[in-house]
Amino acid sequence: MPPHDSDAEQLKALGYVSHFDRSMSFWENFSLGFTYLSPVVGVYSVFAMALRAGGPPMFWNYLLVGLGQLLVCLVFGEVVSQYPISGGLYPWSLRLVGRKWAWMAAWIYGWALFTTVAAVAVGGAPFMSALLGVEMGPGAFTLIAIAMIAFTTALNLSGTKLLGRVAMFGFFCELIGAILVGGYLLIAARHQPLSILFDTTGFGSGVSYLPALFASSVAAMFCYYGFEACGDVAEETPNAGVAIPKSMRMTIYVGGGAATFVCLALLLAIPDLRAAVSGADKDPVATTLQAAMGMTGFRVVIAVVMVSFLSCLLSLQAAASRLLFSFARDGMIFGSGTLKKLSPNTRVPVAALIATGVVPAAIAGLGYWLQDAINTIISSAAIGIYVSFQMVVLGALMARARGWRPAGKFTLGRWGWAVNAAAFAYGSGAVLNMLWPRAPEAPWYVNYAMLLTVVVTAGTGAAYMLIGKPHHAVQQRVDAPAS
Repeated sequence: MPPHDSDAEQLKALGYVSHFDRSMSFWENFSLGFTYLSPVVGVYSVFAMALRAGGPPMFWNYLLVGLGQLLVCLVFGEVVSQYPISGGLYPWSLRLVGRKWAWMAAWIYGWALFTTVAAVAVGGAPFMSALLGVEMGPGAFTLIAIAMIAFTTALNLSGTKLLGRVAMFGFFCELIGAILVGGYLLIAARHQPLSILFDTTGFGSGVSYLPALFASSVAAMFCYYGFEACGDVAEETPNAGVAIPKSMRMTIYVGGGAATFVCLALLLAIPDLRAAVSGADKDPVATTLQAAMGMTGFRVVIAVVMVSFLSCLLSLQAAASRLLFSFARDGMIFGSGTLKKLSPNTRVPVAALIATGVVPAAIAGLGYWLQDAINTIISSAAIGIYVSFQMVVLGALMARARGWRPAGKFTLGRWGWAVNAAAFAYGSGAVLNMLWPRAPEAPWYVNYAMLLTVVVTAGTGAAYMLIGKPHHAVQQRVDAPAS
């Protein structure tokens, strides 16, 4: 049976007939996950914050968090292989646990995706300013962020084929840029010895350094999600049950490796490490690149960085729109009749894509009034992503306890229970770490901003579910938990 027919039969057995254009190749699917994870965007956006929080040893977080997220990725691979449905976390949670669980997981994940789109756009605005060589204020940064979101929304509306091609172009630009720039910094512009990776001076030593290490790990956590986007477009990828688990793992290997390499290169090439750690140098990435390459070289690098930001935004919006479409296809959100429609020409969910442009643009607009916009928005995005991830991981554990045995083309076999449990332990620790208050002298709303974000998001979702009962719209044929 041809792959397309096999995919259609698998979806039909799950209760769906897909009208997407199944034209995204394996490499395009992988590129979507890679550009969503975007090592350059992740490292460059939060490098200064991580360095101030934990000093150069914050580097080790990229390895530790990478291993933890690989466990989560393996669990996701088993689930998507059995349930290769557009929308990712929502249909997975629906089949592993049930309607209410799926509703809350998708609600939290959806708002986290909207916030991540805004975070990437706000984070990219200063780089655009640097590329243009013009000093700008918060108002101009906000306008640039909104313009970036509008541009990638227009590209996404052009269809799956263009999405795949742009994702591939972004992947090549980002990976080659990371290798060339990182290699140049290490070979020709190195100022620091490798020993700084173990130098915890100023942050304590031994066990007393752990709080600083944990605080700085939030930056690495921001760099290690995106692999789930490969599954968000499952109905647009041939042989999805095999291709997507593989592309998810490759996203972790290649994307995580590139992020680790870029972080190492920047650390060893910083001209004034003390100024970067103390915060006296507010933008150590720009300082390092300018010192190593001069203004002309710096602007060339920033041009590549801007390609990475735009391809990242493109992939994020694609993932968010497919989640919203999947939610709407089952009648789980207001406006479902409009949001679930695909364009007859481009075969993409037009209304859902527009929504994933408008809502993040509004969030980015709030950055004008936020004193520390990028860090605040990034933190809010990261905690939502990790909470929703853990709902899938815990859902898989609950399903296994009821007797679920993964029946897709990719399974962990006898290692399934152990990997699933380890992934849940890691993810729970990561969520607790992000929620932990670290500034006793600060107002309560600063110390508990992430917790407040989770409570408000979950609370509004629960209220919506209680009042509107959207989960009752899901047909019984797709409501049965995994068995």
